[in-house]
Amino acid sequence: MTTPAPITPAPPRTVFVIGSGPIVIGQAAEFDYAGTQACRALREEGVRVVLVNSNPATIMTDEDIADVVYIEPLTVDVLRRIIQRERPDGLLPTLGGQTGLNLAVQLAEAGVLDKYHVRLLGTPLEAIRKAEDRALFKETLESLGEPAIASTICHSLEEARAFALSVPPPLIVRPAYTLGGTGGGIADSWDDLDTKVLAGLHASPIHQILLERSLLGWKEVEYEVMRDSADTCITICNMENFDPVGVHTGDSIVIAPSQTLSDRDYQMLRSASLRIIRALGIEGGCNIQFALDPRSSQYYVIEVNPRVSRSSALASKATGYPIARVAAKIAIGKLLRDIPNAVTTKTTAAFEPALDYCVLKIPRWPFDKFHRAERTIGTQMKATGEVMAIDRSFEAAIQKAVRSLEWDERDLDWEEKTWDGPEGADILDDLVRRPNDQRIWALMASLRRGMPADTIAATTGIDPWFTRRLAAIVQMEGRIQREPLTDELLWEAKRMGFGDAWLGRLTGTPEAEIAARRRAVGIVPVSKMVDTCAAEFDAATPYFYTTYEDENEAEPLPGPKAVVIGSGPIRIGQGIEFDYSCVQAAHALHAANVRSIMLNNNPETVSTDFDTSDRLYITPLDEEGVMDILYHEGAGIPNPPTPFPYREGGAIGAYPCLLYTSDAA
Repeated sequence: MTTPAPITPAPPRTVFVIGSGPIVIGQAAEFDYAGTQACRALREEGVRVVLVNSNPATIMTDEDIADVVYIEPLTVDVLRRIIQRERPDGLLPTLGGQTGLNLAVQLAEAGVLDKYHVRLLGTPLEAIRKAEDRALFKETLESLGEPAIASTICHSLEEARAFALSVPPPLIVRPAYTLGGTGGGIADSWDDLDTKVLAGLHASPIHQILLERSLLGWKEVEYEVMRDSADTCITICNMENFDPVGVHTGDSIVIAPSQTLSDRDYQMLRSASLRIIRALGIEGGCNIQFALDPRSSQYYVIEVNPRVSRSSALASKATGYPIARVAAKIAIGKLLRDIPNAVTTKTTAAFEPALDYCVLKIPRWPFDKFHRAERTIGTQMKATGEVMAIDRSFEAAIQKAVRSLEWDERDLDWEEKTWDGPEGADILDDLVRRPNDQRIWALMASLRRGMPADTIAATTGIDPWFTRRLAAIVQMEGRIQREPLTDELLWEAKRMGFGDAWLGRLTGTPEAEIAARRRAVGIVPVSKMVDTCAAEFDAATPYFYTTYEDENEAEPLPGPKAVVIGSGPIRIGQGIEFDYSCVQAAHALHAANVRSIMLNNNPETVSTDFDTSDRLYITPLDEEGVMDILYHEGAGIPNPPTPFPYREGGAIGAYPCLLYTSDAA
């Protein structure tokens, strides 16, 4: 007697998508990007999309993203009334961040989904609970034989104090069902324990925290994983945090792919990721975070996000693999092998991406507006946004990322005046030891003052590979100051990522002269492609980064074209309203038969999606970054001050910008 095949539910005709609401610390534009991509993916499949969100600044709430758009408060009662009116077949809960996920759980628990026959699409409710509920998550890990950190689930201060008697501080507090580490923290002492535990219990919607042994100083590694209903799993990207465990990944510098893992450790964590996503039953994408002891290869699972996250947006832009798009199609029953890779059009979503470059993300903190705020960073996220840079080496990528931050025109040579004062040594020592927003500059300053790279690594827990790479930048800085700036040395410096402005300060030469000199001798960047497959297949909708090598992979676009200058990282006073403007500008240019070329460096946004514009460059939005692309796309435009043909473009980005066009335009 044969076992009947499982009944596959019919694809939904109408899907309800919950947005993420207003931008808050820990939740920026990444969910606007994910939700927008998902709505478009669903409509490609003929699905009617009903969207609710309360943020008017997002492209997600534009009239042509979904079939029906509600701009309403994100509450259970409002969502119930929309469901009653629209009668969707399914609800997609994993693309609206923690807001969307929590609301989906609340709708299910209130009986709304059962009453109106709404099916939770993609990741089942039980899988969400297993990942978000700290007690269920710990049970799942133990059932898999995955190493679990010594921890306990607490619902009261008394339970926390009892655990601390056997596992004394420092302890990490992780509230259930919160975003960005909200309400969490590190209890360094008994005095600190009560405060952190009570804050965590208050922040958790179910008044539950996980209290666990601290692994401060261990390496933190993330994997983005995708699974479909046929149990096909792939890893999309692995990422390594520059900062060790103890700093929220949203507040850490992150590098993809990992630079310091051995192949054995990489494969060990990859295999664990696949076991975990299968055991949880997640259908779609998820983010898994590990703590790895670099001395013994012992690892622990920190947490799993059963939804798209800020890391998912970074992984999507780093690899060219559209995670939210694929997750949305999986949610309505598609399999990875049946979903075309939208970038190559020749492969399927079941192919794991390959990277032949280095991607680096740096957070953008609000301390330039709040000078007196506590600048220490830890397990509770403080960054408002982030920037991404792509290049062929870590040294070049980190310099490009720092230029993209738009902080007082800082390069890695920036130093606070007090660092050379009478208490400068003590100030620097504190900034190096304590995670904070100025730490990367403090590391560079300490290296300049003779502190060995390996001593810094031992002091901070940062892997010595990274501190040695920073030391290599300092060594090149010294060469530029001491030696004549020959063409050969200029080429080496540009390959390492030194900007024209920094080279000008080191040599006492105006930035414009450095730029003119290198262009005169042919020292100009070429464009390289982000194509998901390391050039194994041709890309149909590639995007690009610039680097100093020989082979160029982006011929100038022919015909009428215009450059749209993006708005860079999200920060206080600049949300995603300018990204909305940039996307609209690209669409308007396309409608006018003018090719749009987007310049931006924010991985969370719709403007940096692979198909928003005719061509995308991930680049710093400074004079050098923009002008290099204008030279390239202008096919030999004359040197300034001879004006390049342009027309006024208005406030497309954060500031009034110019739309540069070819002569034909």
